[in-house]
Amino acid sequence: MTVSGPGIPEPRPATSGASSVEQLRKEGNELFKCGDYEGALGAYTQALGLDATPQDQAILHRNRAACHLKLAPVFLLQEDYDKAETEASKAIEKDGGDVKALYRRSQALEKLGRLDQAVLDLQRCVSLEPKNKVFQEALRNIGGQIQEKVRYMSSTDAKVEQMFQILLDPEEKGTEKKQKASQNLVVLAREDAGAEKIFRSNGVQLLQRLLDTGETDLMLAALRTLVGICSEHQSRTVATLSILGTRRVVSILGVENQAVSLAACHLLQVMFDALKEGVKKGFQGKEGAIIVDPARELKVLISNLLDLLTEVGVSGQGRDNALTLLIKAVPRKSLKDPNNSLTLWVIDQGLKKILEVGGSLQDPPGELAVTANSRMSASILLSKLFDDLKCDAERENFHRLCENYIKSWFEGQGLAGKLRAIQTVSCLLQGPCDAGNRALELSGVMESVIALCASEQEEEQLVAVEALIHAAGKAKRASFITANGVSLLKDLYKRSEKDSIRIRALVGLCKLGSAGGTDFSMKQFAEGSTLKLAKQCRKWLCNDQIDAGTRRWAVEGLAYLTFDADVKEEFVEDAAALKALFQLSRSEERSVLFAVASALVNCTNSYDYEEPDPKMVELAKYAKQHVPEQHPKDKPSFVRARVKKLLAAGVVSAMACMVKTESPVLTSSCRELLSRVFLALVEEVEDRGTVVAQGGGRALIPLALEGTDVGQTKAAQALAKLTITSNPEMTFPGERIYEVVRPLVSLLHLNCSGLQNFEALMALTNLAGISERLRQKILKEKAVPMIEGYMFEEHEMIRRAATECMCNLAMSKEVQDLFEAQGNDRLKLLVLYSGEDDELLQRAAAGGLAMLTSMRPTLCSRIPQVTTHWLEILQALLLSSNQELQHRGAVVVLNMVEASRQIASTLMESEMMEILSVLAKGDQSPVTRAAAACLDKAVEYGLIQPNQDGE
Repeated sequence: MTVSGPGIPEPRPATSGASSVEQLRKEGNELFKCGDYEGALGAYTQALGLDATPQDQAILHRNRAACHLKLAPVFLLQEDYDKAETEASKAIEKDGGDVKALYRRSQALEKLGRLDQAVLDLQRCVSLEPKNKVFQEALRNIGGQIQEKVRYMSSTDAKVEQMFQILLDPEEKGTEKKQKASQNLVVLAREDAGAEKIFRSNGVQLLQRLLDTGETDLMLAALRTLVGICSEHQSRTVATLSILGTRRVVSILGVENQAVSLAACHLLQVMFDALKEGVKKGFQGKEGAIIVDPARELKVLISNLLDLLTEVGVSGQGRDNALTLLIKAVPRKSLKDPNNSLTLWVIDQGLKKILEVGGSLQDPPGELAVTANSRMSASILLSKLFDDLKCDAERENFHRLCENYIKSWFEGQGLAGKLRAIQTVSCLLQGPCDAGNRALELSGVMESVIALCASEQEEEQLVAVEALIHAAGKAKRASFITANGVSLLKDLYKRSEKDSIRIRALVGLCKLGSAGGTDFSMKQFAEGSTLKLAKQCRKWLCNDQIDAGTRRWAVEGLAYLTFDADVKEEFVEDAAALKALFQLSRSEERSVLFAVASALVNCTNSYDYEEPDPKMVELAKYAKQHVPEQHPKDKPSFVRARVKKLLAAGVVSAMACMVKTESPVLTSSCRELLSRVFLALVEEVEDRGTVVAQGGGRALIPLALEGTDVGQTKAAQALAKLTITSNPEMTFPGERIYEVVRPLVSLLHLNCSGLQNFEALMALTNLAGISERLRQKILKEKAVPMIEGYMFEEHEMIRRAATECMCNLAMSKEVQDLFEAQGNDRLKLLVLYSGEDDELLQRAAAGGLAMLTSMRPTLCSRIPQVTTHWLEILQALLLSSNQELQHRGAVVVLNMVEASRQIASTLMESEMMEILSVLAKGDQSPVTRAAAACLDKAVEYGLIQPNQDGE
């Protein structure tokens, strides 16, 4: 009895819909035998939708189970095993003695790790068919697995107990033995079986004791072990929070030890992921041991994080980690998800707490402990919450809460309250600027900013000047500040004795001086003023005696001044300034990243720029409208020279370090800027080797997978350029090469430009020629239909690239099946393209034909059917002056001759025999050998006779 496939259809009573069900079942059986499991699944599903008898339904369900069992190893999806179990169970419900269904369910259960249930089904199979050797062998195998698991669990029990004894033994303090035990515990928790063993061995309570010791090494070991216990497991996560206490877990974030705080941050991120997955799937965990509402647990966790933000005694690093977790956990991942209730809840419950962090000062004692990155993190969180709102009413509520908070500090709280309010406005201007602009318009706020700029207290001046700088970047306020603030900023810059004030005043002037952007005709300051400002910024940037937090403002200034091409030219010539810039980008001062990326975008001119239509320019001049002018030094030759200088200075390695940053400061907008710069750096073919050597290929992959749509597209295009001109296996070593496929396929969408489509096709062609695994990855990303679409493209280069890509993909069985399937014109298109005037297109199509006819001889007999011109096309290939075309044509003809005597006869009756005879007499070459082989086969068939010389 066969049990591995759907089997032979059993006889059954006839019904009114019997013929349709029977037909579809037989069709599914044939597809299954051919290896088309998805097609078979579709046929069985369609049959189930008809008027099938219970017996038919049982057969169809168990056949569907067989399909899922076959599909699971192909797509590496556990859900196929889940589906196989479900389908087999449905068959068993219809017929409790269905031995095939029982066996298939046991196979699915075994793969799902539920060996105790799988063995019950196998025992039932053996009782029904005692002599079946397949069932007996399966039962022996699974029995062995169960015994091995018991032995492993028994030994693991002892190991876990021993490890905790060593870790909790006060006599073993600081010993190598203790360190090894902690490492083993972490490693054991990484495996699900090990994590489960620790959990069931009272492990969480024991880990709590390790946390209570306060020793750094033990706390780190406990937190990392808890990561393994909670990873992708909702019920264990809920149980862990219940045992340890949510408040206790969150409080670990606030410790002074940075390593412990980061480990706690990682644990909480894992817990968030487990709970959010539970929200998607419903209230049941992985094994259903605990049934809770994960949404409630999620809110409890977030509520504790919000409370931590305003707790005195929490470290600045811990506060930053809490903000990072909220940034990742609260806003929707996609705006297509209609549910933003969590964001609304956080705004109602915690907006004031976030604003309190954003309005805190770093230096004065008595305030909340914050770092140089805290306010920026708060700004990013506020921005993401605001962007996650769906309607005007929700946004109005956000504005109202922000304005009420600012008023509560601004009115009746004295000078300290005003400083807090102004600092909060700065935070909003850096985040949701609409809310910041509205806050600036509150009565007395702007006036207080201007007044405090003249204060003799450095702390007060710093707050006011920074607010003025952030306000100057907003269009609504720039004109007001230009009229009222420029003289004040100049005065501060010239007269202040403190570098911290002067550098900020300078940045304010830089912002106002760059108001015209790249428009050469709109300059706010006198000729040469921007160059003087830039020179001073570079001087401060290179002064390593100044702290990184202050030098960051010099980069902010350059980010604005580099809109001016003269500034760009001087900047890239200053090797010391570039070195200082790249060193600062690698420092702990993460808030500098956006400014560094902005300056690089300006220097490489990688912002979007469209050449104006000359006719529209003339019309605008006639109408006395302003016409933007490009600086002479922003022409392509100057840009290329600047790119080469940046590459020589090590810009790629600096950017690669920026991409690796685990900080909320690396926002989607910042990622987009880096993607733009990378695309500019790989524009010239000769520069791509340098980019790859400095780690550019590795850095581009995460940029292409995460960020704004524009940023991902730019990074994907840069990846395509690298893949086209360099060896992909060296550019993306190891598993990274498989990560490149998805970004490249994304460039095939219709919303991408023709150049992006072309470069993606060329890159995919290179990848498809490397290995079958890469071809399978391309197929899995559903690229084939898009590639086929581009084979009909009017643009000849895109059409040719798509054909070349299809030629390489034709080495895969799945693509060969598509060409062999009845009722399509894929083969016809390749035959016709083999006769085109475009020699490169001919070569690609003929190569595809040679490949397909070699792998699938049945296609040879269909070539004469697809077009009446097939013979002329093949003859033209053999008569071509291009040896590559000749060879490909000769291989196609040889495959056709070998496939069928009838086709060989048709070929020998035409002029083809004379052409082959001539080619066979030439110098030894692949073409000569192929032609001779054709004639030898024709002699073997008895279609032609050798001449007297035996030729």
